[in-house]
Amino acid sequence: VQLQASGGGLVQAGGSLRLSCAASGRAFGRYAMGWFRQAPGKEREFVAHIRSGGSTYYADSVKGRFTISRDNAKYTVYLQMNSLKPEETAVYYCAGRNSDLIQSTLRDPTWYDYWGQGTLVTVSS
Repeated sequence: VQLQASGGGLVQAGGSLRLSCAASGRAFGRYAMGWFRQAPGKEREFVAHIRSGGSTYYADSVKGRFTISRDNAKYTVYLQMNSLKPEETAVYYCAGRNSDLIQSTLRDPTWYDYWGQGTLVTVSS
Protein backbone atom coordinates (compact mmCIF):
# COMPACT_ATOMS: atom_id res chain seq x y z
CA VAL A 1 0.00 0.00 0.00
CA GLN A 2 1.24 3.46 -0.87
CA LEU A 3 -0.16 6.66 0.57
CA GLN A 4 0.08 10.08 -1.06
CA ALA A 5 -0.81 13.12 1.00
CA SER A 6 -1.66 16.46 -0.57
CA GLY A 7 -3.44 19.72 0.10
CA GLY A 8 -0.98 21.48 2.34
CA GLY A 9 -0.03 25.10 1.88
CA LEU A 10 0.13 28.53 3.43
CA VAL A 11 -2.95 29.83 5.22
CA GLN A 12 -3.63 32.67 7.59
CA ALA A 13 -4.61 32.04 11.17
CA GLY A 14 -8.31 31.28 11.34
CA GLY A 15 -8.34 29.90 7.84
CA SER A 16 -9.10 26.44 6.53
CA LEU A 17 -7.42 23.71 4.52
CA ARG A 18 -8.46 20.26 3.40
CA LEU A 19 -5.82 17.58 3.22
CA SER A 20 -6.24 14.47 1.13
CA CYS A 21 -4.55 11.10 1.36
CA ALA A 22 -4.86 8.87 -1.67
CA ALA A 23 -4.15 5.17 -1.21
CA SER A 24 -3.11 2.56 -3.68
CA GLY A 25 -3.55 -1.14 -3.18
CA ARG A 26 -6.53 -3.30 -2.41
CA ALA A 27 -9.34 -3.49 0.08
CA PHE A 28 -8.94 0.09 1.25
CA GLY A 29 -12.29 -0.14 2.97
CA ARG A 30 -10.79 -2.44 5.57
CA TYR A 31 -8.01 -0.04 6.48
CA ALA A 32 -7.88 2.09 9.57
CA MET A 33 -6.44 5.50 8.75
CA GLY A 34 -4.93 8.30 10.74
CA TRP A 35 -3.44 11.75 10.46
CA PHE A 36 -0.40 12.84 12.44
CA ARG A 37 1.67 15.99 12.39
CA GLN A 38 5.22 16.92 13.23
CA ALA A 39 6.47 20.41 13.87
CA PRO A 40 10.18 21.26 13.66
CA GLY A 41 12.02 19.98 16.69
CA LYS A 42 8.98 18.16 18.05
CA GLU A 43 7.77 14.60 18.10
CA ARG A 44 5.13 13.34 15.74
CA GLU A 45 1.73 13.76 17.33
CA PHE A 46 -1.67 12.26 16.74
CA VAL A 47 -4.32 14.39 15.09
CA ALA A 48 -7.23 12.19 14.00
CA HIS A 49 -8.22 8.61 13.21
CA ILE A 50 -10.99 6.92 11.31
CA ARG A 51 -11.80 3.25 11.59
CA SER A 52 -12.85 1.04 8.70
CA GLY A 53 -16.43 1.38 9.87
CA GLY A 54 -16.24 5.15 10.03
CA SER A 55 -15.84 5.80 13.76
CA THR A 56 -13.66 8.84 14.35
CA TYR A 57 -11.29 9.96 17.07
CA TYR A 58 -9.51 13.26 17.57
CA ALA A 59 -6.78 14.84 19.60
CA ASP A 60 -8.32 17.11 22.20
CA SER A 61 -6.56 20.10 20.66
CA VAL A 62 -8.41 19.75 17.34
CA LYS A 63 -11.86 18.57 18.43
CA GLY A 64 -14.58 20.73 16.99
CA ARG A 65 -12.26 22.23 14.37
CA PHE A 66 -10.92 19.27 12.37
CA THR A 67 -12.92 16.55 10.65
CA ILE A 68 -11.56 13.29 9.30
CA SER A 69 -13.57 11.45 6.68
CA ARG A 70 -13.08 8.77 4.05
CA ASP A 71 -14.36 7.92 0.61
CA ASN A 72 -13.73 4.22 0.12
CA ALA A 73 -14.77 4.34 -3.52
CA LYS A 74 -11.99 6.86 -4.16
CA TYR A 75 -9.48 5.20 -1.81
CA THR A 76 -9.06 8.55 -0.11
CA VAL A 77 -9.07 9.95 3.40
CA TYR A 78 -9.57 13.63 4.10
CA LEU A 79 -8.75 15.99 6.93
CA GLN A 80 -10.78 19.19 6.93
CA MET A 81 -9.04 21.74 9.12
CA ASN A 82 -10.84 24.89 10.22
CA SER A 83 -9.85 27.76 12.49
CA LEU A 84 -6.19 26.95 12.05
CA LYS A 85 -3.66 28.31 14.53
CA PRO A 86 -0.02 29.31 13.94
CA GLU A 87 1.14 26.62 16.38
CA GLU A 88 -0.39 24.02 14.06
CA THR A 89 2.27 24.67 11.47
CA ALA A 90 3.74 21.26 10.76
CA VAL A 91 4.21 18.50 8.25
CA TYR A 92 1.03 16.46 8.22
CA TYR A 93 1.28 12.74 7.57
CA CYS A 94 -1.38 10.21 6.77
CA ALA A 95 -0.95 6.67 8.01
CA GLY A 96 -2.73 3.40 7.54
CA ARG A 97 -3.08 -0.06 8.92
CA ASN A 98 -4.92 -3.00 7.37
CA SER A 99 -6.92 -3.70 10.51
CA ASP A 100 -8.67 -1.59 13.08
CA LEU A 101 -6.91 -0.49 16.23
CA ILE A 102 -8.26 -0.51 19.73
CA GLN A 103 -8.80 2.89 21.25
CA SER A 104 -5.75 2.72 23.48
CA THR A 105 -3.38 2.30 20.53
CA LEU A 106 -4.76 4.42 17.69
CA ARG A 107 -2.93 7.54 18.92
CA ASP A 108 0.45 5.76 18.85
CA PRO A 109 2.24 6.11 15.48
CA THR A 110 4.14 2.87 15.98
CA TRP A 111 0.94 0.89 15.40
CA TYR A 112 0.59 2.08 11.81
CA ASP A 113 2.15 0.10 8.96
CA TYR A 114 1.98 2.55 6.08
CA TRP A 115 2.90 6.23 5.87
CA GLY A 116 2.56 8.93 3.29
CA GLN A 117 5.33 11.38 2.51
CA GLY A 118 3.77 14.29 4.38
CA THR A 119 2.39 17.62 3.31
CA LEU A 120 3.48 20.93 4.82
CA VAL A 121 0.89 23.18 6.42
CA THR A 122 2.04 26.67 7.34
CA VAL A 123 -0.28 28.89 9.35
CA SER A 124 0.74 32.53 9.44
CA SER A 125 -0.21 34.88 12.27
